[in-house]
Amino acid sequence: MSLRIVVAVKYVPDATGDRHFAGDLTTDRDAVDGLLSELDEYAVEQALQIAEASGDAEVTVVTVGPEDARDAVRKALSMGADKGVHVEDEGLHGTDVMGTSLVLARVIERVGFDLVVTGMASTDGTAGVVPALLAERLGVPQVTLLSQVSVADGRVTGRRDGDAASEELVADLPAVVSVTDQSGEARYPSFKGIMAAKKKPVESLDLADLGVDAGGVGLAGAWTVVREASARPARSAGTIVKDEGEGGKQLAEFLAAQKFI
Repeated sequence: MSLRIVVAVKYVPDATGDRHFAGDLTTDRDAVDGLLSELDEYAVEQALQIAEASGDAEVTVVTVGPEDARDAVRKALSMGADKGVHVEDEGLHGTDVMGTSLVLARVIERVGFDLVVTGMASTDGTAGVVPALLAERLGVPQVTLLSQVSVADGRVTGRRDGDAASEELVADLPAVVSVTDQSGEARYPSFKGIMAAKKKPVESLDLADLGVDAGGVGLAGAWTVVREASARPARSAGTIVKDEGEGGKQLAEFLAAQKFI
């Protein structure tokens, strides 16, 4: 039986754009272009490398989001993934990590999996907790923040790099892993890959298909909400210290006042 790899990805606002909140204090996704989260590209890359090393594997890409989120799936398919699943439902507007992990878990169970691969965090919310939530909901081990990952003999092995040491972690399949931006550069889609992606299947699902109660997701079911937000204040002119013999002292006093020293 072939290795079933599922990659959870997210469609996020372009970090180089002018991102801000909408009137209901959710991210205004219509005001800025979106794209496949850069950190999720590393997850797709590692999934493809594992599939290539296996020689008998299928890579399914899953995302939850509005209509345009399908573009994130297509990007992953153009990189080499085999098929995609896109969950779109108006009831998902404002969903936080708890609701997102619930929906993703339902999709992954529906698709079937041996290994789930994610990025270390999304580039918009940056919570970094969805991999752990997925593992809990699926009832499988989690091996997170890996800079190197491989699969052999029914187990996943990875290396987690810390400030002072590196750890080797091992878990039996099925399992959930997350990879960092140090795991290896993601490949660029080739023209052939882009054309082939247009013919690869992308299944569309909604909450009803997954048996998810709309009251448990969206703004109504969110465990975290934004109550208030204000624009970042304009940058003010800096303080200029003229060295007329006392420059060092003035600089030290300024740094101390700002609690830098």
